[in-house]
Amino acid sequence: MWVAGLAAGGAMVAQWRVVGRGYVWLSTAVVALVGVGLGAITGDPLAWLGTGAVAVAALVAHRPPAVVAALLTAAALFGVVGLVDSSVIPLITGVVFLGAVTTEMMLGHWFLVDPQLPRWSLSRLALFGAGGLVIDVGYLATQGLMAGAAAEPILGWAYLALTIMTALLIAGVIFSLKEPGYAGVMAATGLSYLAVLTAFGVAVLGRMLVT
Repeated sequence: MWVAGLAAGGAMVAQWRVVGRGYVWLSTAVVALVGVGLGAITGDPLAWLGTGAVAVAALVAHRPPAVVAALLTAAALFGVVGLVDSSVIPLITGVVFLGAVTTEMMLGHWFLVDPQLPRWSLSRLALFGAGGLVIDVGYLATQGLMAGAAAEPILGWAYLALTIMTALLIAGVIFSLKEPGYAGVMAATGLSYLAVLTAFGVAVLGRMLVT
């Protein structure tokens, strides 16, 4: 879910054309690194094909349409690998949730390189992350999340705490970006970093409680 979300998030940012080749190289390097790890762990040839598609995106970094196509291909291949351990809907909600939160953090760090980037791109990714969180929690709730939390109360309370914390951090990102000074972007980036950590807890614990 994570690597598919990273690839899809990179494709989205490339489609917006708010960044140059430097960010494309950064994002594809991160996706490729995780993709190599996925291929090594699973041994699935689709993971290696997805990593190859990411490498193509890096090579054509000067052509945004080609970057978008290559990264979406990679996201689809990584997603198919994820179907081995997940059904379609929780895979998609996890891709949107983790992908948006992580991409927002990466793009926020890129503001250190180019402070003139438009803030709406960060705000939009934060909103995607918030929507992904709501949909992910909502879907898992229909699949026995509450029963799992009742059976494992410690994990249930941990899941609740991480979900609330993630929601507050994403809200903090959105409100920080309303601050006119550069400090607002710095605060949003720091909060998004924490949101990535708590988001992983939400995604992992939620699926543990359901299964």
